Parts: sequence; structure tokens; C-alpha cells
Amino acid sequence: MTDRFWETKSLDEMTQTEWESLCDGCAKCCLHKFIDDDAADAPATTNYVQQSEEIHFTSIACDLLNTKTCSCTQYARRTELVPDCVKLTKDNLKEIFFMPTSCSYRRLHEGRGLPSWHPLLNRGKKTAMHREGMSVRGKTVAEADADLDNFEEYIALWPLQDLD
Repeated sequence: MTDRFWETKSLDEMTQTEWESLCDGCAKCCLHKFIDDDAADAPATTNYVQQSEEIHFTSIACDLLNTKTCSCTQYARRTELVPDCVKLTKDNLKEIFFMPTSCSYRRLHEGRGLPSWHPLLNRGKKTAMHREGMSVRGKTVAEADADLDNFEEYIALWPLQDLD
């Protein structure tokens, strides 16, 4: 894809192929996350982050993630194999509050455009993204190897925010 369709089309106007190509492949969505709420009466599940809450990404990656390529080894079946896996769609994008601020879908939804390291701006290659430290490559522990009873010890300290 050589045309810059993301600059001329809304997310709703994009074809499925265009939609899929927006994913930068950082794999941050494949990380376990938790909400720090400090409130004893906080709900067990939530559909939004309250003002007193903060989302923490951990370095614990889904066992289906290939951490070298930052891609799912079972992409077509991921929601079947991992019931908590959320398939990002045009319809649910507004409700998925836990996507990192660097997520290309979130950036476009918020009117911020694609980051300079995005593969669509770099001949389809993830090299710039990895070089800038915006992917999870080399920063994770497999879910099967993590001590999930002490997940707070895995809070990600590497860049989750936008670089540009």
C-alpha cells in the first residue's frame, strides 16, 4: 500500500485490509494489564477507567505471542484460544480504553496521525519501531513463566507513551 489512505479516510471508511494494516505490530495489546484503584469498594471489572484509577501494563506477555516478531502465533484463532483476548474493531474502538497511547488505532481515533516509526511510513518494516523501543521485543516474560500471584512485580517501566 503506497497511498496514505489513513490521511484521507476515516476509520469507518477503511477496508478490512486497510484496517488490519494500521496495526503497528508493537504487541503492547498482548501484555497483561491491571488497574490500580486503591479503593476497597472498586468494582471487580470495569468498562472504563475512573479518575482515581491508573492502568498499568506489565511485561507479562500472552503465551500466544511470538516475542521476536511481536505477532500472534494463532492470530486467526486468538479469541477462541484466549477468551480474554479482545479483537479490536471499528465498532468497539471507542470502548477499548486500555490501548496504549502509542497505539495507531487510538492515535487515529484521537486525530493524532501515525507515528514516524510506524511500518506504513517505513516501507512496511518494523525496524524503526523496534529501534525506537516502541515494541515489546526483548522486554517480556511469558505468561507461563510469570508468577501471576505477584504481577505487580512485572509493571512495565519501558516506554508505553508516544514518542511523537
